[in-house]
Amino acid sequence: MLVLATVGFAVNFWAWALLSPLGPMFQETLRLTAFEQALIVAVPVVVGSLGRIPVGALTDRYGGRVMFPLVSAVTIVPVLFVGLAGHSSLAALLVGGFFLGIGGTAFAVGVPFVNAWFPPERRGLAIGVFGMGMGGTAISALTTVKLVDAGGVPTPFVVTAAVLAVYAVVALAVLRDSPDRTVPTGSLGQRLAATARLPVTWQAAALYAVAFGGYVAFSVYLPAYLKTAYGLEQADAANRMAGFVLLAVVMRPLGGWLSDRTDPVRVLTAALAVVVAGAAVQAFTPALMPLGTIAFLSMAAALGAGSGAVFALVALLAPANKVGAVTGVVGAAGGLGGFVPPLVMGALYGALSSYALGFAALAVVALAAALFTATAVRQAVATAG
Repeated sequence: MLVLATVGFAVNFWAWALLSPLGPMFQETLRLTAFEQALIVAVPVVVGSLGRIPVGALTDRYGGRVMFPLVSAVTIVPVLFVGLAGHSSLAALLVGGFFLGIGGTAFAVGVPFVNAWFPPERRGLAIGVFGMGMGGTAISALTTVKLVDAGGVPTPFVVTAAVLAVYAVVALAVLRDSPDRTVPTGSLGQRLAATARLPVTWQAAALYAVAFGGYVAFSVYLPAYLKTAYGLEQADAANRMAGFVLLAVVMRPLGGWLSDRTDPVRVLTAALAVVVAGAAVQAFTPALMPLGTIAFLSMAAALGAGSGAVFALVALLAPANKVGAVTGVVGAAGGLGGFVPPLVMGALYGALSSYALGFAALAVVALAAALFTATAVRQAVATAG
């Protein structure tokens, strides 16, 4: 069940990230500004993020066996729209990207599904392994441009739609919810209101907005940044972004495992401290080799481990019948945390021809999150016993 959920997460994230590697191409062919290019890659992020709130609550009620095939099947429609007709104008890309965001809601399906299959002392690692499905963005980065070069713009979208269809059929036939799953009672509105009253919801949401939001922001905007700041070719920039993503993916279960073995607060504080240092270095736009590469890879490792640690906190503190709803809100915060930075970076570069202020802001935000973790969140964990 864990493997099937992880594959489903990866496939849907692959679809969710299809526009990012093609951002530089769309900028050239449609004559977009830096802000418009950032908007194209950011729209699926915000929709996929906000959609996690109702999808997480619906997963609590109906289970992953229903929701995984449903989300995968619905995502096929915008994938084919963008690939076959929606890439010829900015307006069409924004409409297609809006509905492409549905693929991003798969995260809120998988966390409660996986959580129900494992005992509390193993959930950090299990959810971390599931989180490796975010490597779907690496699949997109490594294949999209090559498939476009080989067969035209529609090719990667058609291929992804076919994979989504296969997964939806397999999931419908094979996936089973845990017999220990707790089914909540009450209406969707009542359950969301109860979730909003839990302190862990907002504590984890704030931290995930920084940890996973930073990962999402880099995964969608890094190709454009590397092309603009360092003059890299589109394919080279996409490959480097894939390396960033893969390292973050590998570190996510390690962050969950360390949180199970030691303390999620300690793991998260250390990860955020590394992000502070990496962002501060990159604010000066150092040479890409070796210092810039070290800074980016250090941040990738830290953001991956930090994301795993946040959901170890959720597994530790959230009531069993509200894990999906809490995950929806926290996941939405993480995605929204990834929506804002590309827009900020694009706007700052358009106004100042420099990314320095954007990285400086990341350093400040990560520092604030580290201090919050070491104080308020540590107290919450101690109170929970």
